[in-house]
Amino acid sequence: MREAQGEPAPSQRIDKWLFFARIVKSRSLAAKMVQLGRVRVNRDKISNAARAIRPGDVLTVSLERRVVVLKVLAAGDRRGPYSEARLLYEDLSPPEPPPEAAPPPVNAGVREQGSGRPTKKQRRKLDNWRGGE
Repeated sequence: MREAQGEPAPSQRIDKWLFFARIVKSRSLAAKMVQLGRVRVNRDKISNAARAIRPGDVLTVSLERRVVVLKVLAAGDRRGPYSEARLLYEDLSPPEPPPEAAPPPVNAGVREQGSGRPTKKQRRKLDNWRGGE
């Protein structure tokens, strides 16, 4: 509605928005992520946490184990519950691949007779053979 009246869409600092949308746990962590270059706005890498974002911008956020692509739908007013935060963005991330099957377990306790270190019984037998050391 504001755009129809000639006013620009509401904007918000990216660190605040990431915090309000519950992408990160704290605003300082959001600022650090931006400074480390782990956040892109409309494919452009940014390094300033004060960068303003508007509805319609697409964010690419590199988290610990995955990359998330989010479309900003609205600016946040507060850090509310998840159900409220979920209304701030649309998740455009590709689905995660299915986990790979684990390799079959290896039976490491089994070895062929005569290979590896001697058992206690075999060592005593060797000691007696060598002359009772």
